[in-house]
This record gives sequence, structure tokens and C-alpha cells, in this order.
Amino acid sequence: MPLPRPDLDTRAVHAGRADLTALGVHVPPIDLSSTYPLPDVETGGQAYDQMAGGGARLEGQSAVYQRLWSPGVARFEEALAELEGGEAGVAFASGMAALSAVLLACTGAGTPHVVAVRPLYGGSDHLLATGILGTRVTWTDPEGVAAAVEADTGLVVVETPANPTLDLVDLREVVAAAGDVPVLVDNTFATPVLQRPLELGASIVLHSVTKFLAGHGDVLAGAVVTSETWARRIRPVRAVTGAVLHPLSAYLAHRGLQTLPLRVRAQQEGAQVVARWLRGHPAVREVFYPGADGDPRRLIGRQMAGPGAVLALDLGSYEAAAAVAQGCRLITHAVSLGGVDSLVQHPAALTHRPVAAEARPGAGILRLSVGLEAPEDLIDDLEQALAAAPVREEHPATTSV
Repeated sequence: MPLPRPDLDTRAVHAGRADLTALGVHVPPIDLSSTYPLPDVETGGQAYDQMAGGGARLEGQSAVYQRLWSPGVARFEEALAELEGGEAGVAFASGMAALSAVLLACTGAGTPHVVAVRPLYGGSDHLLATGILGTRVTWTDPEGVAAAVEADTGLVVVETPANPTLDLVDLREVVAAAGDVPVLVDNTFATPVLQRPLELGASIVLHSVTKFLAGHGDVLAGAVVTSETWARRIRPVRAVTGAVLHPLSAYLAHRGLQTLPLRVRAQQEGAQVVARWLRGHPAVREVFYPGADGDPRRLIGRQMAGPGAVLALDLGSYEAAAAVAQGCRLITHAVSLGGVDSLVQHPAALTHRPVAAEARPGAGILRLSVGLEAPEDLIDDLEQALAAAPVREEHPATTSV
């Protein structure tokens, strides 16, 4: 009798490890081979055609070349697809490489128009705005998706919770508005622990694996999880552009998945404590954090299992925000998020610097990614940093930097 489907925590530990017993090992081996022996010219060519054309490597085939396939990357892809509930994962050297591959697949299919819901991560916004990959974009809010779709629309792009102000988007409504157009959801902030967009009708889930999935600040990686049909469109782009994930990074990212549920839930608990404290601080104009006060549509519990571990705060001026970011002693002033240690950064000056002025976050806004430290220690650090920040009577939250 087959066992019932395991809990997410169990799947996080065991996903992508089905072949280990047959290999006689307990942890995934790291195969750094850049090339693989070919049994003969004919079968080598067949294997090349299979993988370069977008198919997965077949049992017994040569892997040919690391740009086409490697076992450690395949294990990570399988594990992430299992957690997201998708048919296939495709891993990349970065999150931006993953998004680029999807966009190139759209332009190659003659559907270069993209409908994008702001706010998005600054790099994603910039990539779409430049049109450098042959796409053209219509920016909109969730309510404008249906009206923005055109005959050659190949993709609707949305991020929820959105970077950096944690805006929530009702994915069921966006999917319905998009109609037959595939919806890509950047699930980096929520992770499959808190949100699974494919179950809500999305076609593609995007991750900056660098963040929560890997979780320790030592991996640069990206991935998409989708149907096998979409994966067959995306894999050839990865192969010809060379945007492959290195096997060592795949090993570290796969290892990160084992503790993902525990880390996300613990970091979320800390973030809730910090957010409550910040809401009561006189120097803080506003706290952006999905919860009872920041979730008017009540998507927490209906779409997301919890508010997550990232929050933003508005200090009213660039001067105050810069002083707090630079004044933290325990919290590291650095870009990125989702690691075991807490990070603070100024989006308008850094991650969202290339975003158009009308869509750029306010100059008084900081983004805080809460790690695994005791929340009381984080509060102590924020308190001393806030106490040293300059106070201004007027707070031009939209000042350019």
C-alpha cells in the first residue's frame, strides 16, 4: 500500500533524493564534470538533440555537456518542482537569467508583449522597461490586467508579496483576468512554504533561489517551476545562452531546501515581532507588512499561509532612512534577503535605482529582511539606529535620490 502524500516539511527533506540509495550514498554527490563520455557518435548526437531541443535527459543517455544537463542541477530542479507542485523545474545561474529565458521564449514564439503589474523587483522592472530582449511592456495594476492584454501578449508578470513594499495581489483574480495568457508569479518572498501559485492557476513560478530557498547568502541562482510543455520551451534558451547553474551552487541550493520550512516559519515569527514594535515607534511613519493591518483583502490565510519574513518601513526622508541603514550594528546593511542573518537596505538607492521615477519606492523607505536572530536583539539594534537618525518636520517620502 502506498504511503499518503507527505507533509511539505517531509518533502523538503527528501525531494530530489530518490536515486541516492541506488548510488550507495546518503547525501547527493557533487559531479563537477564539464563534459561526459559519449558511447558512440550516433547516440551522442541523439542525446544532444534530445536535451538541446528542450527535453529532459533520458535514462541511460550520455549527459554530453554540463550546459545541457548535470545530475546535481537535475536533483535540485526535481526537488523544487515537488515543493511547488509543478511538473518540471529549470534552474539558472541567477533569478534574472531565469526571467530572461522566459521572456526570450515568448519573443521567439512571436508573443513579445508583456503585461506587468507593478511593483516588481527593480531588476525585473528594469529588464522589462528596456525592452532589451525584444519584449514590449504595458504596466498596470491588478485591476487593469484584462484591458492590457493584446493579441500578441505572451505573458502576464506579477510579484506577490511585491518587492519592496510587500503589496499583495489576488492571484486567482489576475489569472482570471489574463484569460488564455500565461501568468508568471515571482514567488521569491513567499516561497512554496507560504504560497503555491501553480495551485492558484499560474503557469510559471519564478524564484531568485539566492534568497530564501538557498537561505545562507552563499549561492547565486534562479529557477522556474512550470509545466513540462513550458520547460521544453525554456530549456533550449538556457542551453544556447549558457545561463546554467553550477553544480556546486545546485548542491548548496538543494541542501537549503531541507531546512526551508523551518527557516521561513521561524523568520516569519521574528518579523511579526519586529513589525509590531516598529508600528509603535514615533520615528516610523508607516510599516509595510502583510498582516491584519496590511492585508485589506484578507489574502493571508486564503492565498498565503502567513505574511513572511520581509517588511519595509517609511522613515519619511532619505536622510533618516540612510542614517538608520548605516547605523545598524547587528543587522547588516546589504542588498539581498531571505538569509539566516537580517539585512537592511535602501531600495530607491540600490535594488530599485533603475526603476522609472514614478514607480520607484519612496526615498524614506527601507527594506528589512528578518533572519534567525532573537527579535529582541534586532529591536535593540533598530532602536539605537532610529535614536540617532535625523528628525525632520516634513517627510517628502517621494524625494528622488
